[in-house]
Amino acid sequence: MIVGGLCEDARRAAVADILHTVPGTVVLHHDLSTGPEGSVHRVIRDINGPFAGGHAPLVNDCACCALREDLVPELVRLADAGTYRLAVVELWDSVEPQAMAAVIAAEGESLELTGVATAVDPALVLPYLSNGDDLAEAGLAAAPTDQRTVADTFARQIEYPTVIALAEGDEPADDADLALLTQLTPAARHLRVGDGTLAPALMAGYDHEAAAARHHPACALLPQEADDHGVATLVWRRDRPFHPGRLYAALEDLTCAAARIRGRFWLADRTDTLLSWDAAGGALYVASAGPWLAALPDAAWEMVPAERRVAAALDWHPEHGDRCQHLTFTSPGLDRDNLVLLLDSCLLDDAEYAAGPQAWTELSRAFDELLDPVS
Repeated sequence: MIVGGLCEDARRAAVADILHTVPGTVVLHHDLSTGPEGSVHRVIRDINGPFAGGHAPLVNDCACCALREDLVPELVRLADAGTYRLAVVELWDSVEPQAMAAVIAAEGESLELTGVATAVDPALVLPYLSNGDDLAEAGLAAAPTDQRTVADTFARQIEYPTVIALAEGDEPADDADLALLTQLTPAARHLRVGDGTLAPALMAGYDHEAAAARHHPACALLPQEADDHGVATLVWRRDRPFHPGRLYAALEDLTCAAARIRGRFWLADRTDTLLSWDAAGGALYVASAGPWLAALPDAAWEMVPAERRVAAALDWHPEHGDRCQHLTFTSPGLDRDNLVLLLDSCLLDDAEYAAGPQAWTELSRAFDELLDPVS
C-alpha cells in the first residue's frame, strides 16, 4: 500500500497506525531531501524501528527518478524474502501518489497494490491550498526542473486516493476545515488515524486503471454542488464555447475566485480540443487533454475507455456532442452570483454563436501562449 502527503506529521501518524494494526508490516521510505548531495536515502523499518538503509544514486540529476528506479527492486526483494506480510510505501513530502501507483501497478503479478491513502491534518487543508510558493522555494522540489507549487501538489495528493487518513495536529480542525476537505474529495473515504479502520480499508484492493480514469479531464469525478459551514462548491456547466479573448482577460479574476478550481472547458477557436483547467493557490494550469469524443471518427470510439464514453453520453448535445463547459469552484466564502455572471460573460454571445465554427476560428488566439508555448 501507499501512504503519502505533504503533512509529514499526519503521514507519520498514519504509517505508525498501520504498523501497530497489522503484524508483519514493513515500511519503505525514500528521503528525497538528500538529492542535492547526489543520492536518495532509503530507510526500511518495522514495528521495532529502522533496520536497513542505503543510498540510491540520482538518475538524470533527478531525485524522484532515483526513487522510481529503486522502489520496485526493493519491494520485490522484500516480497521474495517472505519475512513480512505487508509493505507500506511511505512517500516523501511532495511525491504524488498517482505516479508511484503507476510504477507499482506496472509490475503486474510480482507486486499487488492494495490501497492508496493521503494523510492529512484537516486544519492545514486551506493553508496548503492557498500556498502558491514553488516547491523549490520550500525545499520540496523532487528534481531541478520541478515547477510545481505547494498548492497544486497538495490538491493532487488529496484528490487521487480512495482513502484520506485524518490525523489532527496541535490545532484542532473545525467544521469548515472538514467541509472543505469533504467537498474536494468526493471519491474518498475519510478515516481517522488510530480508530482501527485505516489498515483494513487499505488492504481491500486497489484498481489503478479506475483511479486513473477518475482523474482524466474528460471523465474526472469532480466535486458536486454543496454549501456547508461557509464552504461552497459551485458546479458551472454550459453548452456554448468560450470567447478566447474575453476568457483570457478574466483569467486572473477567475483563478483567484476559489481555493480550488477543476474541470474541462471548450474554446471557440479550438473547437475540437478538450481543455483541462487546474487551479490552486492563485496559479492556473490549462492544457490540451486530447480531442472531444465528438471530434473523433466513429471507428475510433471503440479504442476509447468505457469511462470516457459514459462521461460523454452524460454531456451529449444533439448539435455539438460532448463539447461543453464543466468547471467546479470550491472555497470558503465563495461569491457564487458574481462568479456565474463573470463566467457567463466569457461565453460567445448570440451573434457570435450563430456565426458558426468556421467564423470562430477567426477569433482572438489569446490562449496560444498558454497552450502552445515556444520551447
